[in-house]
Amino acid sequence: MKRNLATLMMVALAALVLMSFMFYTVDQRQQAIVLQLGEITSIKEKPGLYLKVPMLQNVVYIDTRVRTLDTPDSDLIITKEKINMQVDSFVKWQVIDAKKYYERVSGDERRAEQRIMNVVRDGLRAEFNSRSVDDVVSGQRDQVMLNLRNNADKDARSIGIKVVDVRLKRVDYSEDNESSVYQRMRSERTRVANERRSTGAADKEKIQADAERQRDITIAGAYRDAQRIKGEGDAKAAAIYSAAYSPNPEFYAFYRSLEAYKESFKGKEDLLVVDQNSDFFKYFKHAGKGGK
Repeated sequence: MKRNLATLMMVALAALVLMSFMFYTVDQRQQAIVLQLGEITSIKEKPGLYLKVPMLQNVVYIDTRVRTLDTPDSDLIITKEKINMQVDSFVKWQVIDAKKYYERVSGDERRAEQRIMNVVRDGLRAEFNSRSVDDVVSGQRDQVMLNLRNNADKDARSIGIKVVDVRLKRVDYSEDNESSVYQRMRSERTRVANERRSTGAADKEKIQADAERQRDITIAGAYRDAQRIKGEGDAKAAAIYSAAYSPNPEFYAFYRSLEAYKESFKGKEDLLVVDQNSDFFKYFKHAGKGGK
């Protein structure tokens, strides 16, 4: 009885071991390649429990999640201006064709990443060599990353991989160029500042000259109008005087002479040397005639 039980247990254990070699599972993060004598017989893309022939078939699992390829060291790349730049980048990639991925790189993740990185580095050199520092740092950075992703993805498709994204983490000057670059930047800023000061001084002179010209035009116009108004006033005054004194010209002449005498002899020390026969003393000579 005990011998039969032991035999039964050994048979059951052998069956379990055999079943473990016959069945395999695939989860949602994987695809399974079934090999028979080294040849691909099928690819299981959907998760579940599958059956295989023990000892004749074996299964290779391919991770289909999006993975990150991060460069451990910075790449030294030269820009269009012959300036060395240190560039750190990373790549997001994913297996989309398990069969092609296995056939081309034997499902080796390191081989696949090495190929992707070689393509990305070649693309970085091409992009940086045709652009200035300002372009790769800020001006055209998005376009550079887009071009890198498209080029890398085009090559990666041949080995069953899709490049999801390529990003530049850091773009900086190399240590041997920092001092010269900063000096160049300082000189450029100084030049721009001096140029703007010069432009500002020229604009100031122009504005002042225009203001002075406008002032002179305004003053000249005001003086012209004042003289015109004064002339019109004098003309009106003369017309009024003429209208007032024209009825009796002799009286007007006498009145004006009295005004002249009054102005001439204001002070006691005033001295006037005039010929006694002058018209100035006309009314002095005939002062008594009017009383007779």
